[in-house]
Amino acid sequence: MAAGEMTPKVDEYLGKAKRYKDEFAELRRIALECGLTEDIKWKNICFMSEGKNVFLVHGFKEYFAVLFMKGVLFKDPKAILIQQTPNVQSARQIRFTSLEQVVEMEPIIKAYMEEAIAIEKSGVEVEFKKQEEVGIPEELQQKFDEMPAFKEAFEGLTPGRQRAYILFFATPKQAKTRESRIEKNVDRIMDGIGLNDRF
Repeated sequence: MAAGEMTPKVDEYLGKAKRYKDEFAELRRIALECGLTEDIKWKNICFMSEGKNVFLVHGFKEYFAVLFMKGVLFKDPKAILIQQTPNVQSARQIRFTSLEQVVEMEPIIKAYMEEAIAIEKSGVEVEFKKQEEVGIPEELQQKFDEMPAFKEAFEGLTPGRQRAYILFFATPKQAKTRESRIEKNVDRIMDGIGLNDRF
């Protein structure tokens, strides 16, 4: 897959998109002009530089966004980067609510995309703060054993989404509540949706 080239997999993804089709297409054009390659990862369009994930484009009920994997390292001169949830240490978003916004902000978006590429090429890594290690709750492990497809879907989530679910499932003192929380989120996990994602 050559840099800057559109791929059939992303064409198909956009063809099936129920929302933000034009908006994603415009962000895709800007990204490919920066010389990136594209793929579908975590059920979103992901853009890469030399095989490394740089940012992805994703949509929610209230907004759509470019999520920069190492956004915390950006200079952010326009002060537009948003931390999606308090537990997110590295990634940062630029959020939009319309195609017009994307068109108006194209030079800024491109500058941020280019900074993301430069950071990735520099090899600098984000130093993660150590969070309390929480093991996989017994009830979650049982569900993994019962449903291998569920385990596979869980392991396909980003590390941050996995951690958020594990903390959420492990918190209740009663096993019954832990089981209930897991059951209620099986479909979300199977669909690749994070605990704090809104659709």
